Amino acid sequence: MLDTYGWSETLQRQFTDHAARGFVPARVTVQQRGLYRLATPQGEVSAELSGKFLHEALAGDHPVAGDWVACTVREAERAATIHHLLPRSSVFVRRAAGPGGGSQVVAANVDLVLLVASLNADFNLRRLERYLATAWESGAQPVVVLTKADACEDADSLVAQVESIAFGVPVRAVSAVTGEGIAGVADLLSPGKTAVLLGSSGVGKSTLVNALAGADLMDTGAIREDDARGRHTTTHRELIVLPSGALVLDTPGMRELGLWDADEGVAAAFGDIEALAAACRFGDCNHQSEPGCAVRAALQSGELDEGRWKSYGKLQRELAHLDRRDDPQAQVENRKLWIQRHKAARQRLKHRDREAY
Repeated sequence: MLDTYGWSETLQRQFTDHAARGFVPARVTVQQRGLYRLATPQGEVSAELSGKFLHEALAGDHPVAGDWVACTVREAERAATIHHLLPRSSVFVRRAAGPGGGSQVVAANVDLVLLVASLNADFNLRRLERYLATAWESGAQPVVVLTKADACEDADSLVAQVESIAFGVPVRAVSAVTGEGIAGVADLLSPGKTAVLLGSSGVGKSTLVNALAGADLMDTGAIREDDARGRHTTTHRELIVLPSGALVLDTPGMRELGLWDADEGVAAAFGDIEALAAACRFGDCNHQSEPGCAVRAALQSGELDEGRWKSYGKLQRELAHLDRRDDPQAQVENRKLWIQRHKAARQRLKHRDREAY
């Protein structure tokens, strides 16, 4: 059972101390609110957190689908208690929805992140850039999967647009209706390796799982005609073993993906802009009107798309806001900066008024 779910020699070494204390290893296959489903050496069991774990662990250290845990199993009851979380090889984190939201772990211990987007009216390059940044930050390899290729008249053009922003990332256009491209995605998956599907509601994640499995394992839903978006069909995170032996983690659609501690991910997703910024004449260039600014030159020549530059700036401001929110000193410095800007603006207005007279 554990080998099927990706157990390895590395995990075996990490589990040595837990084994000495009488715990058994397990992988979380389903997470839904405070309840879990585990794959254990004794088979699948339902589980909950121990009282000590529940109260002492930080929110980000609570198990999610894909995690490996140390537990005690009550075989007669087909139940278990989770006591410890094993170190994660990768973790996909986003900012929780709503004002003041903290971090939310979406998936853990995945090898591939399949970023699923639909080739319909909801196609959005800027959203994909955000997903790519978070995927790179997770430590797993991102892959872009573009669904509904059969219903798109200019699929090749849209694929080219994605390739222009997804440097070093495989891009696959697929159709669950015709089977186009499904084999190309399946070839990226291998026995014992885990892939997580991430994307907005209605992009076809569950349909893709069914196509890869060759069976209707997941419920699917229709797309609304007015805005080309779908409703949530997956309501929880579930780890599924495909007939090939590969593992796929299906997740509910995300209506928003807020960044969380993703500086390196943004740098990786926008490597072209990072390289341009490094070529500016001045190391502290603000990319406004400074002489020798490689970024402004690339924008003027068309080498750098204006929309991509604005997207990069937006994500950087989002990260800076998070830093200020968590760092009181940074908040003080930011307030000082804005006070200086407001004073300067008032001085300019006074000067302009005097000139008017």
